[in-house]
Amino acid sequence: MVQVIWTDAALQDLNDIGDFIAKDSVRYSEITVINLFEAVDILENHPRSGVITPEFNTETIRHLVRGDYKIVYKIIDDFRIDIVTVHNCARLVTNTKTFKKKRK
Repeated sequence: MVQVIWTDAALQDLNDIGDFIAKDSVRYSEITVINLFEAVDILENHPRSGVITPEFNTETIRHLVRGDYKIVYKIIDDFRIDIVTVHNCARLVTNTKTFKKKRK
């Protein structure tokens, strides 16, 4: 079984998504954040179940799509996966805060 680790940046993304949705509906915000958080449980037993993220075209950076959101993760090794970012599917992954920092 693989250990799934949420990075600080990905957890902040979840908080930001929750805060944005809560402006209209606190209950829907809670449901969305819980669903996104739990969506990665599948990776513990099926780490390659996500799709290769085309912006990076590497076997180790993949994503799951849940609703309007893309959960991007990196396979570190056979025992660990890091959740890197969660963002709206309409945005390019390379435009997120996490990846903008790495390109500078």
